[in-house]
Amino acid sequence: MTRIKRGNVARKKRKKILKLAKGFRGSHSKLFRTAKQQVLKALKYSYIGRKHKKRTYRSLWIIRINASARSNNISYSQFIHLLKKSNIGLNRKILSQLALIDQAAFTYFVQFVQSSRI
Repeated sequence: MTRIKRGNVARKKRKKILKLAKGFRGSHSKLFRTAKQQVLKALKYSYIGRKHKKRTYRSLWIIRINASARSNNISYSQFIHLLKKSNIGLNRKILSQLALIDQAAFTYFVQFVQSSRI
């Protein structure tokens, strides 16, 4: 049986992996075997990271809303409860931006929600 050398195919495969490993430190970007392992690991973590990013941003928004709500003498949980009770459909991202950029509008929302409680 004749020997198959896989010249073009193997080189293309290796170049693709080494291109993905560009920027890694040391042999992780130079040697094919270690580069392949690191690329697989990096791709796995990039997939996981896209899920973690959503969690991280939501917790950041909650922290910002809580800080602004407490400066208006109401806790975060009470504020969200009263918003839902008042049928105000603003999500946490928008509330966070209001708290950060337009504090007067956020204060208005807090006062509106508190007055509708009574």
